[in-house]
Amino acid sequence: MSRISVAGISKWFHRRGDAPLHVLSDICIEIGTGKSVAIVGASGSGKSTLLNIIAGLTDSDGGRVLIDGREQRAGQTGAAMAYMFQEDRLLPWRTAAGNVRFGIETLGLPRAEQDRRVRSVLELVGLAEFANAYPHELSGGMRSRVALARSLAPEPQILLMDEPFSKLDPATRSQMHAEVVRIAAERAVTIVFVTHDVEEAVVLADEVVVLQPRPGRVKEVVPLQLAHPRDPVLPMVSDAVRDLRQRSDHSAAVPIYH
Repeated sequence: MSRISVAGISKWFHRRGDAPLHVLSDICIEIGTGKSVAIVGASGSGKSTLLNIIAGLTDSDGGRVLIDGREQRAGQTGAAMAYMFQEDRLLPWRTAAGNVRFGIETLGLPRAEQDRRVRSVLELVGLAEFANAYPHELSGGMRSRVALARSLAPEPQILLMDEPFSKLDPATRSQMHAEVVRIAAERAVTIVFVTHDVEEAVVLADEVVVLQPRPGRVKEVVPLQLAHPRDPVLPMVSDAVRDLRQRSDHSAAVPIYH
């Protein structure tokens, strides 16, 4: 059974005094356990909206999402799924360890188990020695590592990411890519992430879902059978980036709505 099954998902945004905006149309995707899947497409193709529906942060207007055969509905997210946003959203008054702990404080875990998980994930992302540092004392890349550690502390089976590394410099972004690949392999986490960066999609994903512009719909699903690590300078990787860029190039302009 697929870990995540997206079956016929459609979505409209209802706007006061204007016609509803058709954002997604009949999206069908199957994501297997332990797979890493990227969602790419032009701005306005509904990538983040689709991710939010998978996460249970918003309802669809048609179709359904199944997680291990059980229907996912808005407000039903739990510890089995974690979401990493574009911004790190760290609490400035908490240390790195405190921010990681924030992600598991509501799970009812004993304090000793919370301590173990905090230590474990900070070690996993290479920040054990910065456990007592505050966000303003950390670099952008280190803050992203803390955010990743916080997402992993509940020990999720599914990790959803909405362009979490888009604000990092290229060198730091590459480091985070390597971390995600390593952690995914170690923990067998199913990853679904949204990106505008075709190179990032090729470096991280087992499959890439290409969405066409509004209303967003699946143009194709591109498998990437390349060994890790995927250095973009390698011919096979650069060829895959070039091919995916051509596949995801949308010549039709996306209407602008105010």
